[in-house]
Amino acid sequence: MSIVLVGCLSLFSCKPKVVPPTPPTPVNLITATAQRVLYYDKYPATTQALSQVNLIPQVQGYITGIFFTEGTHVSKGQKLYEIDIRLYQASYDAAQANLKAAQSNQLQAQQDADRYTYLNSQDAVAKQLYDHAIIALQVAKNNAESAEQAVKTAKTNLSYAVIYAPFDGTIGFSQVKLGNMVTVGNTVLNTVSTDDPMAVDFLINEKQLMAFEALDNRKQDAHDSLFTILMPDNSLYPYTGKISVIDRAVDPQTGAIRIRLEFANPKKVLRVGMSCVVRVHNLEPAPVLLIPGRAVVEQMGEYFVFVAKDTLIQSHADSTKKKEAEVSKNEPDSTHKGPSMHAFQKKVLLGQTIGPNVIIKDGINDGDQIVVDGVQLLHDGSKITVGKPVAKEGDKAMEGKTEAHKKN
Repeated sequence: MSIVLVGCLSLFSCKPKVVPPTPPTPVNLITATAQRVLYYDKYPATTQALSQVNLIPQVQGYITGIFFTEGTHVSKGQKLYEIDIRLYQASYDAAQANLKAAQSNQLQAQQDADRYTYLNSQDAVAKQLYDHAIIALQVAKNNAESAEQAVKTAKTNLSYAVIYAPFDGTIGFSQVKLGNMVTVGNTVLNTVSTDDPMAVDFLINEKQLMAFEALDNRKQDAHDSLFTILMPDNSLYPYTGKISVIDRAVDPQTGAIRIRLEFANPKKVLRVGMSCVVRVHNLEPAPVLLIPGRAVVEQMGEYFVFVAKDTLIQSHADSTKKKEAEVSKNEPDSTHKGPSMHAFQKKVLLGQTIGPNVIIKDGINDGDQIVVDGVQLLHDGSKITVGKPVAKEGDKAMEGKTEAHKKN
């Protein structure tokens, strides 16, 4: 009898428990609406000089003079360095003296040739002496020409002993000091780069190339804000830019191509090598979908939003509504028929971020109901209701502390 009683108790204890119904998750919704927005496409960029040159000596010697202040603006033709000029001055003076001697010899040879030419016309001199006089004149002329070339070479070397600024620009730190020995073609004295205007280089994807070529062909006035830059401290540079160069080829490894903008730099604020952000004003007139950024969920590098839909849940759903049928299996009353609201996860393609909002390029449609608050408690197919979202445990604790602080 006791065995039968125990068996009955065991049989009744194995009866499945009724799972309490899961209440809908309260959320806040917005309607995704296409609208025209003002925004900028942003690209990391680097400032560059339109022209830059390394100063390399063409003659050898010791540095005897430095005539500029490092890091300042220099003008074209300004004297920058002097290499020991005495040796090259002496060579130039010697070449000048040799030229004068060669010219004197040429004058004497010319007089002799004229004399022997006259005598030869009168048959009053031997033919050999006449020929020698003509040859001597030619030799004297060649010597004079050689002396002239030697003077030019000595003058060039003398001019190379003084280095001048090749153009207006900013000069950097000197790589040599007074008394340093410099050699031809090996020693870099300094670097000079143009500073007004300045170039700003950035990379775009090859898919954007046609758009930038259209912008290049578009007429711009001096105050067009199509291209602007943000400085390293995130401040806006006060001058606008224009396209200067679109590179000749796309990098086959990355699919990127370089664009160069040109900006006025009258106050020398821009320096070579600065990191900045190029802003390209959006010219797209078509409306775009803009939703709050907090509605977007990131998973493994992909982005999703929850779209709310009124779904008819039935006990025997067909294969085309498999997802809704799976939701109905977890509900206690599967025989109930009627519309209920559920949140379904949709993969989206993000565009530009504009303040707290973000542009959605693909994945949802105009008029979709988007969950903006309470997304952290949802999964694909969750039953939802419109109401104040449930706070997380950490948020509840913080709210409790806040309320206690108010009472005190």
